[in-house]
Amino acid sequence: METNNGISGIGHNGTEIRREPVYGNTDFVDTWFLMGSPIPVAIILASYLIFVLKIGPAFMMKRAPYQLSNVLLLYNAVQVAVSCFLFQKCFSMLVENGVVPKTCLMETDYSRRSITTAMYFYLLAKVSELLDTIFFILRKKNNQVTFLHVYHHAVMVFVTWTALKYEPTFALVFMGMLNSFIHIIMYTYYGLSAYPNLVKYLWWKKYITRLQLLQFVLVLLQFGTSFATSSCPPSKIMFASMTFNVFLFIYLFGSFYINTYSKRNKKIEIAKESTGSNGIKVNELQKEDGEKGMRVCKDDKDYNRHLDNYTSTAIKLNDKYCFTFNLRTKKLL
Repeated sequence: METNNGISGIGHNGTEIRREPVYGNTDFVDTWFLMGSPIPVAIILASYLIFVLKIGPAFMMKRAPYQLSNVLLLYNAVQVAVSCFLFQKCFSMLVENGVVPKTCLMETDYSRRSITTAMYFYLLAKVSELLDTIFFILRKKNNQVTFLHVYHHAVMVFVTWTALKYEPTFALVFMGMLNSFIHIIMYTYYGLSAYPNLVKYLWWKKYITRLQLLQFVLVLLQFGTSFATSSCPPSKIMFASMTFNVFLFIYLFGSFYINTYSKRNKKIEIAKESTGSNGIKVNELQKEDGEKGMRVCKDDKDYNRHLDNYTSTAIKLNDKYCFTFNLRTKKLL
């Protein structure tokens, strides 16, 4: 017999009656793919970490990067479609029951199956998103395989699986809706950015990070409210785990935003001040024999004629910042 309060009772003979917990029976989850045992998901995560940290970079070391433009377009289109589906499903549940419902919503078989099904689809989406990092490796975008990126992808698979297996709760639906909404925007950006001709039009990348930071704050507020007011609040372990990861993500994403955007903008402003214009002066070119010559590319009409004699150019912003650009490989050193 299911109850809303989960309190034990005393039978007519004085023996204690253990009523079924308020969450009800969710053993049916164990029959789903990946959910019967922790071994399959552990193998997936271990394989992911070994590939992105060891095997993948070693495999690509002496190989040219794969372009994968059409593959990425298809992959990101699928991710956008999946995120739209998850957003609609979670949004409908929130409209029906509220962001912080007054009742447990795990009392009936129907509500339990609705909540666990939504969480299961979300888990499958997180598993599929591990391909993000693999594509970075195959395209030799190793600068994007950061601790933040790898930890975020791996931990989301782990915590979603653990929550679905041991503590499915409606309190996580709000997070699923926000995260799916952001992923609609994010994977749209990724899909378009696979084509170099479109990159200059994708001015809104930094706003994705802002939305992610806003997401973490809203999730923390909603989950904390559910923990404090729900008739069947998340366990203390789940609350502590959620709080720890949210604060860690706020720190990591915040640091990423500052390092990627704020400091870059500051450097551009310094460059403008030092040149007195919107351009950056190229103040020095180095010959292969070590001989140095002073040139300003913008005003030097003979620059192209003598280009073969030079291998690199130094772009000096001020006394602190100086960048070197290889003229032959066209890469920033």
